[in-house]
Amino acid sequence: MKSLKPIFKFLLLATIIWFIGHSMFIIVDGLNDDQKKADVAVILGNKVNEDGTLSKRLEKRLACGLNLFRQKRIKKIIVSGGLGKEGFYEGDKMKNYLVKNNIPPEVITVDNLGNNTIETVENTLRLKDSLNFKSLIVVSQYFHVTRTKMLFKQKGFKNLSSVSPRYFEWRDFYAITREFFAYYSE
Repeated sequence: MKSLKPIFKFLLLATIIWFIGHSMFIIVDGLNDDQKKADVAVILGNKVNEDGTLSKRLEKRLACGLNLFRQKRIKKIIVSGGLGKEGFYEGDKMKNYLVKNNIPPEVITVDNLGNNTIETVENTLRLKDSLNFKSLIVVSQYFHVTRTKMLFKQKGFKNLSSVSPRYFEWRDFYAITREFFAYYSE
């Protein structure tokens, strides 16, 4: 048993280093905006409050999408989310926000079946031919974009980049940890 102790310590240290390295990578990747243009942006959903207002995280994601459109970096927007436990379709609420902020409704496509990241990726790729896009920008929180881009690449779509809001919360520590495990389980 004594001979296993150094092996256990080494494995523990290696796991910690791996976690820290991976976390640093997703933070840097998620905060990087290479200023690319794309045919479409896909904005991933997040919580809609019980009163129907958008969570601060979701509002910040939509503000990123607004900026991309106003800067003419994208031509179309896909808003993707599911039916939250609060009783609202995230996609519909997201579209309403964008329209209220002067985005023409005809450039917005709503996906109300994007209940998780994988479904959002699959639903977005199903729209590829009808929306005629060859490039896209993923819009989500910084800790989420690396895994989202990986999922698009796994499905064969490689012409993508990402943008994330500069919005940080204490719960990001939990989210970064969750993303570490989710990245390797997909």
